[in-house]
Amino acid sequence: MGHSHSHTQSNYNRAFIISITLNSAFVVIEAVYGILANSLALLADAGHNLSDVLGLILAWIASLLARRPPTARRTFGLRRSSILAALLNASFLLVISGGIAWEAILRFREPAPVAGMTVIVVAAIGIAINTGSALMFLSGHDRDLNIKGAFLHLVADAAVSVGVVLVGIAIVLTGQLWFDPAVSLIVSVVIIAGTWQLFLEALNLVTDAVPAGIEPLAVRTYLAELPEVAEVHDLHIWAMSTTETALMAHLVIPNEHSGDAFLTEVAEGLHSRFSIKHTTLQIESGDPNYPCPQAPDDLV
Repeated sequence: MGHSHSHTQSNYNRAFIISITLNSAFVVIEAVYGILANSLALLADAGHNLSDVLGLILAWIASLLARRPPTARRTFGLRRSSILAALLNASFLLVISGGIAWEAILRFREPAPVAGMTVIVVAAIGIAINTGSALMFLSGHDRDLNIKGAFLHLVADAAVSVGVVLVGIAIVLTGQLWFDPAVSLIVSVVIIAGTWQLFLEALNLVTDAVPAGIEPLAVRTYLAELPEVAEVHDLHIWAMSTTETALMAHLVIPNEHSGDAFLTEVAEGLHSRFSIKHTTLQIESGDPNYPCPQAPDDLV
């Protein structure tokens, strides 16, 4: 089993390296020809491809950092750096996409000539690169969240490149220059819409919000309804990384509980029901002479 896991990770390491290299080269090519062909659609797609490169790098870094052991100083390892990287990535892409959208609006007022055939050829190359890169992640996209993110990024960009090819064809056939800024604006809006959600999620995780997909009330109810538990307080759920969630809580159990077996059962239940992997539970008897200072919900 150990050999199989190493082999699989090695394959994805190669997939990340190849995809990042190809897409980085294509970003440069597409940006250069976008300037030479005076095509804002190509420049917008280059920005989208840049988002793929950054997304691939982040996914690769996250997969590497997840295996870094904790240290005496960094007791959770470096998992949280993936959240910071996602926030920086989203912020950068919002600025770039906003600039492209503004330029597209200006071009509606003053259309510029576009080399339609150049747009077609360059965007077609993008379709081939992104489709080939996506296929390298196809086998693992349903088992690993980082692999799935890389796969979906690449599939989406292949679809955007198809749109850019259609822009080139429309310009060649009709000579209508408004197709270029129109599609550029659409591409920018699509990127901003997707990136805004990433930005909000990353910002929530940075500020220790409960990760999306986990309902805090459902977690509290699950713990409170355990047979031996009389009360739950000081419940905190936060992200250790973009893929791992942690929980800590105080459980009031007036009578004796079944020790390690109870803790193991609760941890397994939290994992299977809510995908919470790191659980820390403090057991209290509820002695009124020694009240827990963290019991009120408005205290941290």
